[in-house]
Amino acid sequence: MNDISQSIDSAAAAPTPLVTKERAAVAMLFFLNGLVIGAWAPKIPFFSEALGLSELMLGVMIFAFGVGSLVLMPIAGMQIARHGSRRVVEVTTLLFIPTVVLVTLVDNVWTGAVAIFLFGGLTGAMDVAMNANAVEVERKMRRSIMSSCHAFWSLGGLCGAATGGFVIAALGVIGHVFLLAAVCLVLFLIARPMILPDAPHPSDEPVKANLPMTPLPWLIGLIALFCMIPEGTVLDWSALYLRNELNASTEMSGFAFAAFSFTMAVCRFAGDFVRDRFGAVNTLRFCGVAAILGLVIAGQADSVTVALVGFAITGIGISNMVPIAFSAGGNIPGLAPGVGLSVVTTMGYSGILFAPSLVGLVAEYTSLSTVYTAIPSLLIVVLALSKLARHADRVTGH
Repeated sequence: MNDISQSIDSAAAAPTPLVTKERAAVAMLFFLNGLVIGAWAPKIPFFSEALGLSELMLGVMIFAFGVGSLVLMPIAGMQIARHGSRRVVEVTTLLFIPTVVLVTLVDNVWTGAVAIFLFGGLTGAMDVAMNANAVEVERKMRRSIMSSCHAFWSLGGLCGAATGGFVIAALGVIGHVFLLAAVCLVLFLIARPMILPDAPHPSDEPVKANLPMTPLPWLIGLIALFCMIPEGTVLDWSALYLRNELNASTEMSGFAFAAFSFTMAVCRFAGDFVRDRFGAVNTLRFCGVAAILGLVIAGQADSVTVALVGFAITGIGISNMVPIAFSAGGNIPGLAPGVGLSVVTTMGYSGILFAPSLVGLVAEYTSLSTVYTAIPSLLIVVLALSKLARHADRVTGH
């Protein structure tokens, strides 16, 4: 009889098939969000030109995008705690898609500021909701999927950025944005029936729907922050570093972020398998060491080739650190997934949105070589906190 019970329990605990409709749905949501953000990049010059913005004013507008994200992310987390991630991801996606049309049609600075605030805010709100739904899918499947979800976001961003210029040239800015919105709406309508409804968690402690006062989500948020600062620094400053300090050509300077992005995307598709095999704590530690090594190599490089190798290794390291932090944030005992996740995502994305500005200030008085050599000190803190990544393993039975 005990053998029968153990067999039943073992079958119930076994991971589900590698691909399910719920996993496909959340992957499509990540791809959709990335597609819009990628397509936004080639539209920025047109946005600036339409509103007659100086570089300073464009910087303020992009800052408003970041502020919108940081304002609406916690609100989304609280709504997820009350209504579940499925309902919130449906609402935020339907509100998010029109905002990319709105930022294209505005014709003055004030409406532009409102539009880009909403665009950034709903980007962030959808981000929290789709990450929360990915946590729910992980729970149901009893296997890691977060890294591959983020890989689909990267793939969407690549598709949006790579096709945006060509489509704008062929159809114009207005034609491009309406085609983009139509594609996104179709993707959403395909995904919507398959989105996983939030399952009850009767074994969990009672959840809290307000911002948490316990330190755990904030410490996991610190991990996300210190992982995303290097990512933002590579994104915004690597090309300038190669060009100004290593004398790279304009064509070669763009390869720094390309090398970083390529290895990060590949390793994110492999990251779920690695995490399920070795556990979140060990995976985070390996990634942290790789990122530290890559950044030091890039910062101390005496040639463009060595720097590119360093940035590629950094991509391997950074790839799965943030997905692990997000999974951990969505599985904190006693907190609704959306609440813990909103803290972690808000702190993490602030690293990409605001830290690169501080990097510019530091680089003004030192050098970007010094910056890339010093930033690994943040990842040493991540390694010190790496045991907290064990919460990411609650979904996979470790």
